[in-house]
Amino acid sequence: MKLDKLLERLDYTVVQGSDSTEVTTLINDSRKVEEGSVFVCISGAVSDGHKYAADVAAKGATAVVVEKDVEVPENVTVIKVEDTRYALALMSAAYFGYPADKMKVIGITGTKGKTTTTYMIKSILEETGHKVGLIGTIEAIIGDKKIPACNTTPESYTIHKYFAEMVESGCDCVVMEVSSQGLMLHRTAGIPFEIGIFTNLGRDHIGPNEHKDFDDYKRCKGLLFKQCKLGIANVDDKYFKDVFKGSTCKVETFGFSPEADLRAENVELVSRPGYLGVAYHVAGVMDFDVEIDVPGKFSVYNSLTAISVCRHFQVPVEMIKDALKKAKVKGRIEMIKVSDDFTLMIDYAHNAMSLESLLTTLKEYNPKRLVCLFGCGGNRSKDRRFEMGEVSGRLADLTIITSDNPRFEEPQDIINDIKTGIAKTDGKYVEICDRKEAIKYAIEHGEPGDVIVLAGKGHEDYQEINGVRTHFLDREVVEEAVKELGCFSGHLTHHLPPATAFRSRLQGFCFHDKSTAPLAGSTVFLTQNHNAFYALQLFPYTVDSESDVLRSHH
Repeated sequence: MKLDKLLERLDYTVVQGSDSTEVTTLINDSRKVEEGSVFVCISGAVSDGHKYAADVAAKGATAVVVEKDVEVPENVTVIKVEDTRYALALMSAAYFGYPADKMKVIGITGTKGKTTTTYMIKSILEETGHKVGLIGTIEAIIGDKKIPACNTTPESYTIHKYFAEMVESGCDCVVMEVSSQGLMLHRTAGIPFEIGIFTNLGRDHIGPNEHKDFDDYKRCKGLLFKQCKLGIANVDDKYFKDVFKGSTCKVETFGFSPEADLRAENVELVSRPGYLGVAYHVAGVMDFDVEIDVPGKFSVYNSLTAISVCRHFQVPVEMIKDALKKAKVKGRIEMIKVSDDFTLMIDYAHNAMSLESLLTTLKEYNPKRLVCLFGCGGNRSKDRRFEMGEVSGRLADLTIITSDNPRFEEPQDIINDIKTGIAKTDGKYVEICDRKEAIKYAIEHGEPGDVIVLAGKGHEDYQEINGVRTHFLDREVVEEAVKELGCFSGHLTHHLPPATAFRSRLQGFCFHDKSTAPLAGSTVFLTQNHNAFYALQLFPYTVDSESDVLRSHH
């Protein structure tokens, strides 16, 4: 392939050599360079590809694409562009034969709702015979192949590689999550989006290695609507006009507002044993009733978004209704049957906006208690910890503070930050640093009528501690707890442990509901069943009068 073919949609300068030179592969990872490669030097947050220009030349690279000056042998062509990330996106499209031009590409951006909506759209379109690819936070789906995701929006080379595989597998549509980071870093540059969708906007992803401020976050979200033919927007969101400022697309809206082109009316909450859902009437440019097997107002928004898109594919109403009943997303309001007495669900809510939306929605179902278990990631903004703590303390009847990817921070330091937020409320809480133990505690102490939410990790299948990722999936931990606790017929039965099996496992477990904590100096007897308090003659613990912390006698 001639180099100028890859550069045909770019403005560039030939600093050295010829743009008609032959190249074999397009590479942006110096470790993968081979004889004849063209290497694109990316200035990354961790490493600058320009530093490796001489190394890739020694490995046989025919050309390098740069935005800074580099020194390489005279036989290596040097192409200079304004932005190498932008160049990589357009070169990747050319390298794979512009696969996006051969499909209808639907892009979804917003602070929350992207993942669920992509699956809803995919489900509806497939009901009518479309073959739909998907790229998102959880995975990429290409035919029958599923590829776990590393980023919500992958690097541009990977996107076009996936697009090419989708075309080859017969896909005529692709629906993808488009993150603000992806837009900011030009990962989606050059993609001809048929439809762009704006779900909502909240204060998130602001800080080191993300967005410098909220205005920058809004600006980056708006880039999608300068790159699509049709923009579909949540008219109820207060930042809707800000995001669409300067947009070049046709705009349609959805929401609860009378001004929305497609709107929800007569919303009813649906509650049955082990089931929470919502039903409503679709009005405006369409007219029908629908019920969704996911609770809450945000589920109405997600489904309205999907309906708005699929209207443009002439999907019959009955197919839309059937598909919405079938669409399920792992780790997004994922209800797991643990007991006939209470409801337990897993959700990815990992910022204050998502958590508040989730908990507010669940309170509308009038549970006996709303129990929220969550932690916050290490090496991330402390504001998120304070905000999430305050939200849970205000809305949940009991908060269980635990760990969630502490990375290189001490888990207890993160928990202390969360407690700072809870302290602004009257909320009751316990802290259990080990997430597995915290989940077991939540299940074992579930009461009739409770709704228990395990928030923050959702579909994630790892826990990251000190730079090491170990396998951890909330769903699997729940299943293990159910087996250990002896759940059957929807009820928990507690089995006595061997008398020598349990020692000081709970040293450091704290009570923060003073009304139910044991009196200082009293003896508490524990079974092996993590944190369950029963008057069994096993190993006594005493409650410290100063800290309300259980201390072992042994």
